[in-house]
Amino acid sequence: MNTSKKRLNRFLLNSTALAAVLLPTLAPTFASAQDTAAPAVLGPVTVQGSRSADSATSPVKGYVPGRSATGSKSDTPLEEIPQSVSVIGREEIDDRGAQKVDEALRYTPGVFSQPFGPDSDTNWIFIRGFQATQSGIYQDGLQLYSYGFGGQFADSYTLERIEVLRGASSVLYGGSNPGGLVNYVTKRPGDTPVREIELGIDEHGNAHLGIDVGGAIDPTLSYRLTGRIAGGDTYTDFADGFRGTISPSFKWSPNDRNTLTVLTNYTDIDETHNGGAFLPYFGTVENASFGRIDRTRNFTEPGLDTYRRKQASIGYEFEHRFDNDLTFRQNARYGWSRVHEVSIYPYGYNAFSALPTDPNNLLSRINFEHTTEVNTFLIDNQLEGKVQTGGIAHTLLGGVDYKYFNMSQVQASGSATPISATNPVYGAAQGPRFAYIDQDLTMNQLGFYVQDQMRFGQGFLVTLNGRYDRASTDADGLPSYEGTKGKLSGRAGLAYEFANGVTPYVSASTFFNPVLGTSPVVGVFKPESGHQYEVGVKYRPTWMDALFTAALFDLTRTNVVTGAFNAETQLGEVNSRGVELEAKANITPSLKATAAFTALDLDIKKDANPALIGKTPYIVPQIQGSAFLDYTFKDNALDGVSVGGGVRYVGSSWADNENTLKVPAATVFDARVGYKYSNWGVNVSVTNLFDKEYVASCQTQFSCGYAEGRTALLNVNMSW
Repeated sequence: MNTSKKRLNRFLLNSTALAAVLLPTLAPTFASAQDTAAPAVLGPVTVQGSRSADSATSPVKGYVPGRSATGSKSDTPLEEIPQSVSVIGREEIDDRGAQKVDEALRYTPGVFSQPFGPDSDTNWIFIRGFQATQSGIYQDGLQLYSYGFGGQFADSYTLERIEVLRGASSVLYGGSNPGGLVNYVTKRPGDTPVREIELGIDEHGNAHLGIDVGGAIDPTLSYRLTGRIAGGDTYTDFADGFRGTISPSFKWSPNDRNTLTVLTNYTDIDETHNGGAFLPYFGTVENASFGRIDRTRNFTEPGLDTYRRKQASIGYEFEHRFDNDLTFRQNARYGWSRVHEVSIYPYGYNAFSALPTDPNNLLSRINFEHTTEVNTFLIDNQLEGKVQTGGIAHTLLGGVDYKYFNMSQVQASGSATPISATNPVYGAAQGPRFAYIDQDLTMNQLGFYVQDQMRFGQGFLVTLNGRYDRASTDADGLPSYEGTKGKLSGRAGLAYEFANGVTPYVSASTFFNPVLGTSPVVGVFKPESGHQYEVGVKYRPTWMDALFTAALFDLTRTNVVTGAFNAETQLGEVNSRGVELEAKANITPSLKATAAFTALDLDIKKDANPALIGKTPYIVPQIQGSAFLDYTFKDNALDGVSVGGGVRYVGSSWADNENTLKVPAATVFDARVGYKYSNWGVNVSVTNLFDKEYVASCQTQFSCGYAEGRTALLNVNMSW
């Protein structure tokens, strides 16, 4: 272990011990401390308009968020969180016409979404260079863990906010994606009446109907019912289907000390897969002998292709407020899902070649099927209190959380007929499929954590976190294995809040992420681990409703699984360094703006293949930039008309880890025009306005995906 890492671990462990000692020691003295402690000298507090009324779950005013719980597990101003956090509110999602989470994240720094093009059943997301789709997705602070093809899908219409915490977050949530996480914040019941219906259809014939209603039943009980049904064609051949989701929720506040919120969901999806993915490099990025493959082609078998998902969840958030600023919270959720999928998808040209080998330009195909059923249960118990010791104001948080994930899966594969890339003919009989995985997998994770957020001096902010997790895995069937690992993680952050709204900060953190699986070489895989250093500045000006952030980071991920199938090792190490810039502003009551820039330097530091050391991993572009403006006319002849436009730059990336094949950069424009009168409105949003044809990324030269072509969406909404 190098010297800097030893020092970091020693510092974080000492910080953990300090926080662990402070929490039980100070909790019983909350009442007396407030009477006897010397007055704390706190930094200046600036109230920006209605920011004081914001909460971590409330709607975002315009494009500028005020507070979040994602980066601290407590309702905290974004400036006080010693890591990069982005919040995309409902208004911003609607302005751009985003219909999925990964669409809503296109303008977020550090995030590369839709790397394989539009995928109707999965939100593919990379953060700081690492895939977050399986271990980095959360809803209301509880993980939506997935493995293989088992997990849950959240419809973006049911969400109030989408929040991105960039960088290591194990100290808050246990095992998680090292690059960061995405937290979905569900629409919640409240006293304010909500009455909205939305109708929409895009140019390909995919239509949807959404409804969102709620309000108070009596002074103690409120409700909300949010749901959407959608269906129809998409822009690739044969891709169509139906999806529906409904989310009833209730909030009960019998008195000013107790609150119980119940959140439920049921989702049903029945569709045929879209095309445009799993295509060879030559024929998409570069010309093959025949030119390029048509991006609207779908090389599945429409008579066999199946995607069927049913899922349900029920959870609650309970809060009890004691005297003397002490609060207990318990958040829990049970989830179930079942997915059956049949897909015949291409993989290279005939005989799995990188180039066409015959006059018909035949593509090889893989005949795949799986049935996966998942049961999950998560519970998070938190005790939060405020206390002053001398000149230091503490917000202390301690908790215990538990995660249970059980998945039964059968995966099967068989022979498939080739199909022409230029003149496909469908309907040929396919071979039988044989199971190569038949497994029941269970993972349990128990974590204990503490956090101390301290304010002192004329604006100093110190955040100390410590956590210990114990994770066990038991897999029965084919393949079978079991293992148990324990891991410490920590975070220490220092910031200073100036009176003019500038808050520079520095933080260091460690992380871990359980890795499921085994190999004959190393046995049961041990968790990935690593560390991150981050320095940045957050600026919330006193003269404008805006938030500007900048961050520099250095993130190292170790114990990465590398090597050939069934001979994997955990020698891998990848380093991600970069800079992220973000601006969100409600410049005037009529003009809103957001802008982002990301520059990444991804390097393979260790690998089972020495030839890859020093190379850049495939898929993720090293440069991204975006900007979006939205203007609403008021008090003139165009009163109620709104126009918006954005530009996205996606830099070049590598198609292979050997860095011999490159995917070129692309610049894409989006636009929208809307009109609102009284209680109804209409909005037309266009993605990829000039129909730029480009490849989003490649995962080896056999698996490239076209980015989404031009899609115009008409939305009509009415409230009452």
